[in-house]
Amino acid sequence: MNLSNLKPAEGSTKTEKRIGRGQGSGRGGTSTRGHKGQKSRSGYSRKIGFEGGQMPLQRVVPKMGFKNINRVEYKAINLDVLENVAAKNNLTVIDKESLIKAGIASKNDRIKILGGGTLTKKLDVKASAFSKSAKEAIEKLEGTTEIL
Repeated sequence: MNLSNLKPAEGSTKTEKRIGRGQGSGRGGTSTRGHKGQKSRSGYSRKIGFEGGQMPLQRVVPKMGFKNINRVEYKAINLDVLENVAAKNNLTVIDKESLIKAGIASKNDRIKILGGGTLTKKLDVKASAFSKSAKEAIEKLEGTTEIL
C-alpha cells in the first residue's frame, strides 16, 4: 500500500450535482430552481429573519430588560457549610484557599458569606463580602470577619 493507490472509503464521497449543463443532464433548463419567482433569479439571497412580508418574529417579540455590565457576581456560601468545612478539616481560620481545597469555590469566585444555618464554634472568616446576619452570627461567637 502506498500513496498512489489510496481511495476514500466506499460511500463516503458523492459526485457533485452539476446543474445548468443542458437538458440531457436532467438538470438543465431551470437548473433545479423551478419557474419564476424571486428564488429563481440570479443573485438571490434571503435576508436573515425575512418572512415574505409578514412581520418578522424578532420584531413581534417585545424587547425586555437589559444586562448590567457592572454586575458583580458572588458565590454564596451559608454558615452551616462553613461549619462543616471547619469540622471536617479541623480549621479555625476559613479563607478562600480552604474553600477551594474543600471543593466549594473555584479560584476565580468572589465569595459572599450568608447567614443560613447555625454556627456553633468560633471561626475567623475571610471573604469578599458578608451578609449582615452572617457577620452578626460570626462575631457573636467572638469570631472575626475580614473582607478581602
